[in-house]
Amino acid sequence: MKLVFATHNPNKFREIKSILPKHIKLLSLDDIGCEEDIEETAATIEGNAKLKADYVKENYGYDCFADDTGLEVEALNGAPGVYSARYAGEPKSDEANLNKLLKEMENISNRKARFKTVISLRLGKNHYSFPGICEGEILTGKRGEKGFGYDPVFQPEKHKKSFAEMNLEEKSEISHRARAFKKLIDFLKDQE
Repeated sequence: MKLVFATHNPNKFREIKSILPKHIKLLSLDDIGCEEDIEETAATIEGNAKLKADYVKENYGYDCFADDTGLEVEALNGAPGVYSARYAGEPKSDEANLNKLLKEMENISNRKARFKTVISLRLGKNHYSFPGICEGEILTGKRGEKGFGYDPVFQPEKHKKSFAEMNLEEKSEISHRARAFKKLIDFLKDQE
């Protein structure tokens, strides 16, 4: 089976490729010659994932899945949420986003947060959706050098390390993205 993962992010691509069954040939947007940045204009994480999967299917003809992820912080009424990638504005910057989040969380005792990923899959004319959630908390400072995005300030429930302190295998066991992809993989196994 050949599927496009609608991403230009090499970290995400590598993370997902490591957990997909070997019989699925995974292609990136770069692999199919899609150089444009697909606009994420929906009001929800689910909507953005669907927009991207539909765009690839309709413009390139490939079966495709896309994900969108947001960090939802309870004390910030779910922010940054759908705006996680551009929380600090344009151009998007992980470092600027982290700094803005830490600044906004100063003197806030409720540190509860969750990462939410939704995967949208287009197979032919059919559309499927697979959510994944990882509960945790926002740390008071950055810890770790691995991962990307908000990983240095997010510590998953029942763990002592931030995502950025975990190796890929550890993170892939518990992450929101891994949980959503497990649902996708289980679904794809039934499609064989």
